[in-house]
Amino acid sequence: MKMEGVRAVVSGAASGLGHAVAERVVGAGGQAVMLDINDEQGTQAASALGNGASFLRVDVGVESEVSSAIGKAAGKMGGIDLAVNCAGIIGAARVLGREGPMDGGFFARVIQVNLIGSFFLAKAAANAMQENEPNEEGERGLIVNTASVAAYEGQIGQAAYAASKGGIVSLTLPMAREFARLGIRVVTIAPGIFLTPMMAGLPDNVQKSLGEQVPFPSRLGRPTEFADLVAHVCENVMLNGETIRLDGAIRMQPK
Repeated sequence: MKMEGVRAVVSGAASGLGHAVAERVVGAGGQAVMLDINDEQGTQAASALGNGASFLRVDVGVESEVSSAIGKAAGKMGGIDLAVNCAGIIGAARVLGREGPMDGGFFARVIQVNLIGSFFLAKAAANAMQENEPNEEGERGLIVNTASVAAYEGQIGQAAYAASKGGIVSLTLPMAREFARLGIRVVTIAPGIFLTPMMAGLPDNVQKSLGEQVPFPSRLGRPTEFADLVAHVCENVMLNGETIRLDGAIRMQPK
């Protein structure tokens, strides 16, 4: 599938990795419907990208909101070829913290947004994609999910977050196998430490210290590098049912 002219839906697109993907899509001559819970920031981000972008406020953890947004996006663009799941929350807390055991509602919220929200978007997007005319490879669409290296090396305080991202990794292959008959691919990217807005808010010395933990290149990842990989996955039809680490060879320590 060519990036040029692609019709994309990107969650978490008001900033960070999702915004970089939307920017890449629009830059390639495609259309991007940007989904995010941050109404003001999302509206501004879409406006800055020009006519190829539009914004819808969506809480990905609410199935009805996701289904409605996908319907609106498909109607606006005449279909959906690419869906990229970038929405998520960090959810850092110890299972047994200083104030007692982790609240079950906290754990459930992280799973709801990160894992179930990704499932809601993937399911709804695939339902729309199956109506597409297949290209010369028989392909009708692509779903790209975002996991994390925490899925493999979750640190202390990341039990909820790591569980949510590990679920996304485990979801990838069975979904790819099921959607194969429709010509819809499913690929997951597991980023390492990237310069997202959350990271940008940290002091420079902290950012430098985190970057130095990466073997090579010894720096924080750039959102544009994540978008570059999404673009490559889009155009390389043999990538399917796989989780790709994008992490500079880092392996996270216990804490």
